[in-house]
Amino acid sequence: MNTPKHISNEASRSLPETKPDKDSALERLIFFSDAIFAIAITLLALDIRLPLLSPNVTDADLFNELLAIGPKYYSFSISFLAIGLYWLGHHRMFQYIARYDVILLLLNLLLLMCIAFIPFPTAVIGDYDNRTACIFYALTLAITGSLSGVMWLYASAGGRLLSSKLDRRSFRFGQFRAFLPPILFLLSSGVAALNPFIARILWYLIALVALTIALLDPSSWRREVLGQ
Repeated sequence: MNTPKHISNEASRSLPETKPDKDSALERLIFFSDAIFAIAITLLALDIRLPLLSPNVTDADLFNELLAIGPKYYSFSISFLAIGLYWLGHHRMFQYIARYDVILLLLNLLLLMCIAFIPFPTAVIGDYDNRTACIFYALTLAITGSLSGVMWLYASAGGRLLSSKLDRRSFRFGQFRAFLPPILFLLSSGVAALNPFIARILWYLIALVALTIALLDPSSWRREVLGQ
């Protein structure tokens, strides 16, 4: 039985128009990003493995084997700090971002690609203590941080994607905070070419300094907790 045309037209007009929820779409972007950060930071620990030992291994031998993988502990801890640093920046960024566009989505994907890649150079510096390994690691973190900084610059310039436009001081401080880690990691690659050991020490200092600066804006954390 055929439905009269005028009835079907009226029925179609009575149906509510379905539009995508922009808030839920932005939440999907954030949840997906958090998942990549969580997976990358978890994969770091999977590279810490002892060689196959005898079930009857002595305490002394086991202790020596645990000491022998000391570089793995270092590579895990420095990359944990680095990924944590970039996650803090991403988290803070999306406290201000209220809208998104295709360019922001692409920049975010590129950033997540770099985050997901970090466990590989982490494994390299855990296995090899030479100039090539250290330069490779420093450049990876520099590129990752640069993408994070460019993403924030794009979103915040002129208040393009923010809930409200930043004043000049806040805008400049935000750029300083976003680009400081990648600049320092890039400089450390030059140090690594001269002395890999000093570069490894500098990475801890860079991470700790950057983390300290990342927490210099307590208002953003208060706003989230208090729901302001």
